[in-house]
Amino acid sequence: MDKKEENSPQDDAKVMNEPEEDNFTRYTLFDITIDSGLKDDEGNEIPRPFTKNQMRKWLKKVKWENRKAEKRAKEKARAKERRREAREANIDLGPNRKALKKMKLERPKKSTAVVIDLSFDHLMMEKDRFKVIKQILRCYSINRRSETPVQFHITSFGEKSKTDMSRHNGYEHWDINFHEAPYLEVFPKDKIVYLTSESDNVIEQFEENTAYIIGGLVDHNKHKGLCHKIALEQGIRHGQLPLDKYINMKTRKVLTIDHVFEIVLRVCEGVPWQEALLKVLPLRKGAYVCDNVSNSSSSLDISCNSEV
Repeated sequence: MDKKEENSPQDDAKVMNEPEEDNFTRYTLFDITIDSGLKDDEGNEIPRPFTKNQMRKWLKKVKWENRKAEKRAKEKARAKERRREAREANIDLGPNRKALKKMKLERPKKSTAVVIDLSFDHLMMEKDRFKVIKQILRCYSINRRSETPVQFHITSFGEKSKTDMSRHNGYEHWDINFHEAPYLEVFPKDKIVYLTSESDNVIEQFEENTAYIIGGLVDHNKHKGLCHKIALEQGIRHGQLPLDKYINMKTRKVLTIDHVFEIVLRVCEGVPWQEALLKVLPLRKGAYVCDNVSNSSSSLDISCNSEV
């Protein structure tokens, strides 16, 4: 009978040092070249994470930072390929980035302002704050492609919001007015209207030289009525969109920040309410024309939203 071969300590070490064959990259602390830092919910710096959850979040941020340039290069390459294919198929993809920058200088802007209030950071988890930032990016994209864009403002732009937004390089140069101060310190009080579904005032048209506030809150309906309460406490005007007057929906009447922003923008462009609502609302909402004007109060929630 053959003796069972035994591995020497040197062989065991060799086996342990052999890389495992897998389909993903393993990251260790020795692979990290950029320390993106980590902050707790209070904004305090955490110099070195120790718990498993903190370590996982920290490594995720570092991995994202390390691959950001590579990801951006791939996006540019894909966009270039899409433009080439579109030219060959005679498809109009709209203005390119250079044309949009030129349009920014030449296009007249409406005096109406749309403001996203970011004073709710303390009520949201990190993933919900990221959803708000993602919706702001969509608002920016929609507005910069409009022939008659509105004035776009962000107020209460605090440290958490700045940290979340810093993931997008060059945001400081976007055609958005960022304010650390709250909207009451930016606009005259009598020129402010807070958009909230709990209001009894139905908006039929948007006034010039007026700031319409959208609550930058994704809370999955945990703080329903908060924006209306704030408007009442501050003594500012408030109103709701005339959703029930023009359309019916097969799902809950809950819209995201960017949906509300685009509806306001389209109506300011001169698009009729019904057409604007049907154009902006996604197909999954099942919106259809309302034959009779409804006298019921709209249940459209435009601040406490849960969709992206």
